[in-house]
Amino acid sequence: MCIFTVKDEQLQVLLTKRGHFPKKNQWALPGGFIDQSKDKNLDETAFRKLREKTGVASPYLEQVATIGGSKRDPRGWALTVLYFALIPHEDTELKVDASSLEVSWVPVNHAMSLKLAFDHNELLKLSKERLRSKVLYTSLPVHLLNETFTLPLLQKTYEIILNTPLQKKSFRKRFLDAGIIEETGEKEPGVSKPALLYRLVDSNKVHVFPRTLESAT
Repeated sequence: MCIFTVKDEQLQVLLTKRGHFPKKNQWALPGGFIDQSKDKNLDETAFRKLREKTGVASPYLEQVATIGGSKRDPRGWALTVLYFALIPHEDTELKVDASSLEVSWVPVNHAMSLKLAFDHNELLKLSKERLRSKVLYTSLPVHLLNETFTLPLLQKTYEIILNTPLQKKSFRKRFLDAGIIEETGEKEPGVSKPALLYRLVDSNKVHVFPRTLESAT
């Protein structure tokens, strides 16, 4: 599973350092097996593993791909159902389980430069590409933020994922015209020129915009 967050103004992914062979001491994407006594379907498995690793349930979880092969794992034929999740960084409480030596948030660009266990570099690449493609025409990045947020912070989150500046006026109009966010009646605390705080009208829905985003360059 690729668990994404935004931390220190960078898109980051959760990695675990494997505590057992094969690939002991190598960084890897977190994962796990289906528990037939607990999981009714694959989504429940993914949500359960996410809670076990971070202490939170993602407001957004998406199945990316199914990958299988006889050479992916030295122990034999392996099948992976790949998901990505988006979570606000402030909500997380990272947990080290019996299978891991360490867990850490790692900037995605750095993570992709590491030699991850098995074929996890390719899984990370697939997840990043899926996220970036969907960000161009959906409201997905809202799920990386807290329940209330400012429009400048939302725009910055989009820019971090896409690695490009966006036009402030058109970005603001895009969200306000769609009617998917609403003012809370409060302002950003602790700053000299506080911005208005907004929240999603329906936190369980991902909005699809009629047009893709355009950069400011």
